Amino acid sequence: MKNDKRVVLTLDAGGTNLVFSAIKGGEEIVRPITLPANGDDLDRCLGNIVKGFAEVLKEIPEKPMAISFAFPGPADYPNGIIGDLGNLPAFRGGVALGPMLEDIYKIPVFINNDGDLFAYGEAIAGLLPEVNKRLASNGISKKYKNLLGVTLGTGFGAGIVHNGQLYLGDNSSGAEIWVTRNALEPNIFAEESISIRAIQRVYAQQTHNEMDKNLSPKDIFDIANGQKQGNAFAAKASFEHLGKVLGDVLANAVTLLDCNVVIGGGLSNAYPLFAPAMMEQLNGKISTYNGQNISRLEVKAFDLENSEDSKLFFQSEQKIVKIPNTNKEVTYNCNKQIGIGRSHLGTSKAVAIGAYAYALNAIDSKAN
Repeated sequence: MKNDKRVVLTLDAGGTNLVFSAIKGGEEIVRPITLPANGDDLDRCLGNIVKGFAEVLKEIPEKPMAISFAFPGPADYPNGIIGDLGNLPAFRGGVALGPMLEDIYKIPVFINNDGDLFAYGEAIAGLLPEVNKRLASNGISKKYKNLLGVTLGTGFGAGIVHNGQLYLGDNSSGAEIWVTRNALEPNIFAEESISIRAIQRVYAQQTHNEMDKNLSPKDIFDIANGQKQGNAFAAKASFEHLGKVLGDVLANAVTLLDCNVVIGGGLSNAYPLFAPAMMEQLNGKISTYNGQNISRLEVKAFDLENSEDSKLFFQSEQKIVKIPNTNKEVTYNCNKQIGIGRSHLGTSKAVAIGAYAYALNAIDSKAN
């Protein structure tokens, strides 16, 4: 990918902002351009999408090979049609965004879920290769090939990479993690506790002041850290609430996927505040009817942002065992473990790299 000279225009579309860029050889070649999403006004949103790509085109000398970008689901991604979005309500009823852009720019357009492309970017050039590099440098032969990426922001998104390939599902609905069950409120879906609005709601509930819903997560983060006046106990509790629900969701996902997890999105900046509660869920216990406690996971989860946990993870125990009835020996990776960490690239850059790689793979597949 580093030696590929083709240019792809990218976009990370969220409920709040649209971030445009251009990628060549796996690197951004322009300073990203950010415009408001205006998700409740279709004409303004589409206008900003066209404007953003036009602004990027002014910054690059060569013609791009494709446009490839992230958009929240649900959608018919293969046909470029955006469906009924909670965070961008103007698209409800179906909007043929991909075909519209192909008609304007006369190049192929690829759209995927933002969580999918975030995970893909981190699997290609972020957390996953960094983990494998550090394991190899410590003389450990184990190599991770799969990754779950989750994004925490306006909403709660996810993507799965399996053996280096993006997993989309048969209906472009793979990894729709936001609608999983909320452990603390079983009749409510998880995103209601893992999102910007969740932090605001829980803080206001804790302070018994409805006006506190107007505070931003950054304000609440600063209150929790003593950098802004407010109720520090309530602020910490709002992030702990998020961590508990997130940890439960990740425990269910990891049970099925058995892979490392990378966390991105704006709320990932508050990782130190929600990570302890998250890890407590992942490495906690679950009970049988007769009262026996068993580990929640078949594997041990390590917080890669914690120095002690990280040290233990990258010193994974290996044994040399003999092959019965021979004089040969093999390496036995006897510890089952996964790592949980923050984005190594930054969310928008990871999405852009994922979008870039996906477009080039699709173009090359068609050519073959």
